[in-house]
Amino acid sequence: MAALVQSIERAAAILRLLAGSSGQLSLGELADSLDLAKGTAHGIIRTLQHVDFVEQNKATGKYQLGAALLHLGSSYLDVNELRTRAMPWADALAARSGEAVRIGTPLEGKVLIVHHVFRPDDTFQTLDVGSLLPLHASAFGKVLLAYGATPLEPLLETGLETYTRHTVTTPKQLIRRLAELREAGWATEAQEMDMGTAGIAAPIRRHGGLVVGAIGVSGALERICDTKSQPHPRLVAQVRDAARAVSRDLGAARW
Repeated sequence: MAALVQSIERAAAILRLLAGSSGQLSLGELADSLDLAKGTAHGIIRTLQHVDFVEQNKATGKYQLGAALLHLGSSYLDVNELRTRAMPWADALAARSGEAVRIGTPLEGKVLIVHHVFRPDDTFQTLDVGSLLPLHASAFGKVLLAYGATPLEPLLETGLETYTRHTVTTPKQLIRRLAELREAGWATEAQEMDMGTAGIAAPIRRHGGLVVGAIGVSGALERICDTKSQPHPRLVAQVRDAARAVSRDLGAARW
């Protein structure tokens, strides 16, 4: 196996740290968080600045992600076959359901949102593309876990984080939910990640039947579910129809 390049690993760690920060970080904060000497961290940051991956706020001296990364991220999404194939069906699902539609894929023990269609109304909404969702507390994540698109064991080893009083927090309960999901062919979440919100998702398959992602709707609990927090059958059917359509476009013969 070829040796890893330590400087590239460190640069990637700095970018991930900046991406996960809610604001800007100083050189000292970056160095301390990654256990690096300030001189080492500064050299890496200067190089990242040179290629526009990192920008420095002249007023505060702190660092943030640069504009070049946005271009790279957009390029990735543009060539991502799943997103490209699913976009027309996501638009149609949003129009039919009246709800926001998202498409997710597995990434490093999370769900990466690669496409987001706003709910078709005039309310304020925030774009979720690039955001990461927990596997066990989201409908998307449960789909990916149930069909083997991402492994379950590492999640059980690290523990199931509690987000609300409705979050599944025991392995036994999660395993039972995943078995029920496989039987039904779709997943739901009701206030498991955020109070007052709910979602429905179904698997997207490619050639050979392998699950590579999920498509779903999300919104206020009272719009997605009935008074017993059960998802409306109409929305379930619409999500499953969209998932089948995307799967057909990706070459899946069954779903």
